[in-house]
Amino acid sequence: MKAKAAITDGHGKFTIEEIEIQAPEGDEVLVKILASGLCHTDHDSLHWGRPIILGHEGAGIVESVGSDVNSVKAGDKVILNWAIPCGRCFQCQEQNQHICENNSPVVAGDALPDGEVSKGHARLNSSTFNGKGIERSFNIGTLSTHTVVKEQAVVKYNHTIPHSSASIIGCGVMTGYGSAVNTAKVTAGSTVAVIGNGGVGLNVIQGARISGARKIIAIDVNENRLKMAIEFGATHTILADKNDKGLAEATKKVKEITGNGGADFAFECTAIPALGVAPLAMIRNAGTAVQVSGIEEEVTIDMQLFEWDKIYINPLYGKCRPQIDFPKMLDLYEKGDLLLDEMVTTKYKFEDLEQAFEDMLSGKNAKGVVVFE
Repeated sequence: MKAKAAITDGHGKFTIEEIEIQAPEGDEVLVKILASGLCHTDHDSLHWGRPIILGHEGAGIVESVGSDVNSVKAGDKVILNWAIPCGRCFQCQEQNQHICENNSPVVAGDALPDGEVSKGHARLNSSTFNGKGIERSFNIGTLSTHTVVKEQAVVKYNHTIPHSSASIIGCGVMTGYGSAVNTAKVTAGSTVAVIGNGGVGLNVIQGARISGARKIIAIDVNENRLKMAIEFGATHTILADKNDKGLAEATKKVKEITGNGGADFAFECTAIPALGVAPLAMIRNAGTAVQVSGIEEEVTIDMQLFEWDKIYINPLYGKCRPQIDFPKMLDLYEKGDLLLDEMVTTKYKFEDLEQAFEDMLSGKNAKGVVVFE
């Protein structure tokens, strides 16, 4: 069957092209994508040096399944999950499904020889462009009208929720909420500082609010994002100065607000290497600092920042267990605790993807979502 997909050349550009989708085989699932959320990683993937189908947040409807699929059937509503667990390795057995030892996602710098795929993922030639199999971003490629993925990459749901709101659960919401709830385990009555209030940071704030934090301090250089932070649960805001090295002045304000030497928990959600250690300075002794944004560069740290008994964590994807966490978050949504409709600032047509990227980079949106129908 024919489909349309946003394909990058790997050198900063993308076009919307016609592709061919093959019928699913074995444990594969063909999904009709109805909505795809956007995050900064999607923009980063424009520069990964090879052609790929963009997108790694999505929700849709199952159109058909392979002969070995048991958990979903045609017509089921599903959310896609990019960190695909095998369910059998040591890490999966330890409930660390987000860091599965067998099905690690293919990301920047991990290009595969033509015709090959990483273990545990759908056939490369299940999607073809100009007669050749094409890689899908994080093995799901949600900026496409259709995609073929492994059964483990989809989570069925029956909740009443717009596809646009469901689509953002599979990365931005999970990463932020999970970093607060699963990783840091924010406690009731605690104080929390969140550096960077984009899509991920706002969901850290939501996770902290749902966990019962007493004070939630949002820190950003963008006033619009600070206004959003209040809507999602921040009790205090700090407008940071771009010239505030290491957020030293913002740290002083955090300590004034908490009144006890610093926050109990602090989260870095900016992906700016120079701010990688900032949460360590903001927490009190025995506090927990979480580097949420996935900085993958060498960072120099003054070891005095670890005094005393401070914990620094660098988690992936909010320790996501998709079949457990996605339904929990949907239940919280139905209760009105987890704000998802409000997080979708703007919906875009597929042909307006360039504008969606521009709005994301300017900080206009909490989350932008491409809606296919």
